[in-house]
Amino acid sequence: MPIESAPTAPNAGFHSRGFGYDPAVLERFPTIRAGVVRVTGLSNGPSPDGLLDAYRREQDVRAELLRSLAIAELPSIAAWRRVFTAFGAKPTQHRNAAEALLRRLHKHGDVPSISTLVDIGNLVSIRHAMPVAVFDPSKVSGSITVRFAHGTEPFADLGSSESVRPEPGEVVFVDEAGVVGARRWCWRQSAQSATGPQTVEALYVIEGHHETAETDVRQARDLVVELLAVHQPGAEASGYVLSPTDPAVGTESS
Repeated sequence: MPIESAPTAPNAGFHSRGFGYDPAVLERFPTIRAGVVRVTGLSNGPSPDGLLDAYRREQDVRAELLRSLAIAELPSIAAWRRVFTAFGAKPTQHRNAAEALLRRLHKHGDVPSISTLVDIGNLVSIRHAMPVAVFDPSKVSGSITVRFAHGTEPFADLGSSESVRPEPGEVVFVDEAGVVGARRWCWRQSAQSATGPQTVEALYVIEGHHETAETDVRQARDLVVELLAVHQPGAEASGYVLSPTDPAVGTESS
């Protein structure tokens, strides 16, 4: 499973291989760093024993650390709280996905297994304290762009068949049909974009805003690829890091 680099993104935005950021988001939040992994040839289902063991060990290690660490003071979590506040989401009411996962672990002592692909994402999220989204590209229309919502886009929450609308100015993941795949940046994913038993390809997105985010998302990306190689040996994955150095022009590196 190779780690690849890709061409520099065009001036119109920061976009490559089906995922990217709108220029307005980069201008407001130039600290964003993202590790992206695209994988094909999957056979999603219950996690194998080896992955379950690794998942439980990771949870045990992090749960022990959280006995003496305040989740909100972790650099990656604190940075996301500042970003949520900046686009109008109350971070104590709408917690980013990594914080929600860690709080569940701290409160209940474990995070249940869901499936191979989701467990891999959650394991990486727990270790690095960064949100990890897992999308099924076959369930979205074309590329996914992180942009500010107009307030008219449809969104169906996981576990719900009802469609709602994001608030104008909220940061969302949107496909080319204007359907929202995730609300409040990394707060809640849509039912439509989620992986399931029939998923054969996936897109992992790991994001951070903190000072060491570029290094951390690179390590998290590598861990996703490593876990896929072990637990989905028939799959083919390529990963890259989105690291904008200019509000209007992004660069990518392997």
